[in-house]
Amino acid sequence: YDMVHFGHANSLRQAKALGDKVIVGIHTDEEITKHKGPPVFTEEERVKMVKGIKWVDEVVLGAPYVTTLEVLDQNNCDFCVHGDDITMTAEGVDTYHLVKSANRYKEVKRTAGVSTTDLVGRMLLLTRNHFRQGSAEYAIEKEAKLLKIEQLQSRLGSSNMGQDSSAKSPWTGCSQFLPTTQKIIQFSDGKSPNPSDKIVYVAGAFDLFHVGHLDFLEKASKLGNYLIVGLHTDPVVNSYKGSNYPIMNLHERVLSVLACKFVNEVVIGAPYCVTEELLDHFKIDIVCHGRTPIAMEDGKIDPYAVPKTRAIFELLDSGNEMTTERIVERIISHRLEYERRNQAKEKKEIEAFAALQRQKQTHKTG
Repeated sequence: YDMVHFGHANSLRQAKALGDKVIVGIHTDEEITKHKGPPVFTEEERVKMVKGIKWVDEVVLGAPYVTTLEVLDQNNCDFCVHGDDITMTAEGVDTYHLVKSANRYKEVKRTAGVSTTDLVGRMLLLTRNHFRQGSAEYAIEKEAKLLKIEQLQSRLGSSNMGQDSSAKSPWTGCSQFLPTTQKIIQFSDGKSPNPSDKIVYVAGAFDLFHVGHLDFLEKASKLGNYLIVGLHTDPVVNSYKGSNYPIMNLHERVLSVLACKFVNEVVIGAPYCVTEELLDHFKIDIVCHGRTPIAMEDGKIDPYAVPKTRAIFELLDSGNEMTTERIVERIISHRLEYERRNQAKEKKEIEAFAALQRQKQTHKTG
């Protein structure tokens, strides 16, 4: 559960539907480094992020990389759940072979269009293909742009990074994310506020949803009974954050925020300026913003002028210094390590996939 994203959340949502309680085992940094390469997030950050997903009941740190029957029994688990992709140890062993042999393994569908490898690749290559606008919003872009990308690619030895349809891995080679209303409904809790509820509103990009966002939303949720998050569109986010932001497009950010247990509702494409209409429509009692700088619209209009006039605006300190920019800095500063990690993971997956195909063929001919 490194760089927890909506794909992870969706697997946990499906797991919860298979039983009554979901216990998530998280590997140590040492185990991940040995078998996959260096994690982006620390153990503490990964535990906090998984605990913040609405379908998770309990988290156990130090889970063995190869899931054993003993670990299931120790945690009173009937079975283990994983996506329909294969994870391998450094030695090329299926990490779930023991529980599969004991018929204590169930499989859920992996979420197409996203993976940690893909997200790392976006940051390493700094491409904009994940938030195209207009008719080309989800088109696959084959050529990288920005920051003399050809030179960067020659140093890294890759031009795909799991981002497009030419990526070789059948599991982490992501071509595009296709949002549907059904997926949004599955992630939403579907509950409307009660007439007596105190409604809290926050807005922002919430790009690469991380522990800083989580801590902020937890504090905001405690100011009332119902938390609404307004998500700005990709062009708006790019206008005030610049560079290549957002890393994740609007629809990806919607699912990431909806998966958070502190969030009740999301406004998709919320206006940058908090308007009278928005406050009245959602019957908002309090509007919050973090300690990060507030960019003026058109360089002069305070986006929170209306809630400030109504005396319902409050600045919140999350107590966490993590930002999306810091995550990108972690990736870029260790780009060669992460490139090697991505390439090694893809190689193991290709070999595992080929072995599966051979097994299927043998079964057919037998």
